Amino acid sequence: MKAARLHNNNSPFTIEDVPTPVPGPGQVLVKIAGAGVCHSDLHIAAGEIPGLPLPQTLGHENAGWIESFGPGAEGNGLEIGDAVIVFGAWGCGQCHYCLGGAEQLCDAYRWSGMGPAGGYAEYLLVPSIRELLPIADLDPVEAAPLTDAALTPYSAVKKALPVLVPGTSAVLIGAGGLGQFGVQFLKLLSPAKVIVVDTDPVKRELAESLGADVTVDPRADDADALVKQHAGADGAAAVLDFVGVDATMKLGAGVVGRRGIFVLIGLAGGGLTFSFQQVAAEANFMTSNWGSHNELKEVIELARRGDLVSNIEQHPLAEINAVFERLESGQITGRAVLVP
Repeated sequence: MKAARLHNNNSPFTIEDVPTPVPGPGQVLVKIAGAGVCHSDLHIAAGEIPGLPLPQTLGHENAGWIESFGPGAEGNGLEIGDAVIVFGAWGCGQCHYCLGGAEQLCDAYRWSGMGPAGGYAEYLLVPSIRELLPIADLDPVEAAPLTDAALTPYSAVKKALPVLVPGTSAVLIGAGGLGQFGVQFLKLLSPAKVIVVDTDPVKRELAESLGADVTVDPRADDADALVKQHAGADGAAAVLDFVGVDATMKLGAGVVGRRGIFVLIGLAGGGLTFSFQQVAAEANFMTSNWGSHNELKEVIELARRGDLVSNIEQHPLAEINAVFERLESGQITGRAVLVP
């Protein structure tokens, strides 16, 4: 099969012929329809996430069709040829987190494309049928980004819902591939006023089309004051930072209100001074890491109902290097999906 392989950090991917996997006991082989290109893969390719062995086939946002089962893998109502989405945060299935339904908190280097080979290829070997969810009539190419670009903000928004009561506001920083879904989930699941902060006018306009009540350019001289003004006298009940650099974290911490919640989703490596003088009284600061199987099921249901707008562009797998260059330079406004 064809696969895009990363041999060295800060180097181009190479399209290679590699052996097509043969599923062993309990495993499932999936024919890839589409694999979403995620910002976290930029960090991996740049060597910013240590511990990942190279060469590697990346790609953790995957959907396609069941090609074959390994011995004992059949079950769960799935059959060969069924369209499925692949839950990418593969865990051991036995630890405290996995048994509690939080497989995404297990060892990260078991994840698709972050240890085991990922979906930037024609076929993907999945360790267990429990990692496959049926998508019925959804197009698997368009469904692939639901596994992260939609699941991650969905889980983050759910963490904030207890404080997003009528009359409150939510500030969302970064309206890229994940943030665009975040806007939609805030509008679908909460009554809060949604304030979106992004430097890109195209993304701000898109956020408004998806339901954002207010958008702000953080480069404006009065940007912080504008965000605080729109958030209201009590500050924002929730801040969701999909960027995660020093500047965005400082902005978010400055606007979150008392007993509010700041959820960090972005992986850009920024930091924040945390003290009584720097943050609102009893504000909660936390990270949000991907999402659970059940949350992915909920995302799929929202997509099947037609409640989600996906801004997707498709590219052949052979164009992976050009796609990564465009993603790094901010030229992809939604999600790029590689099609083998």
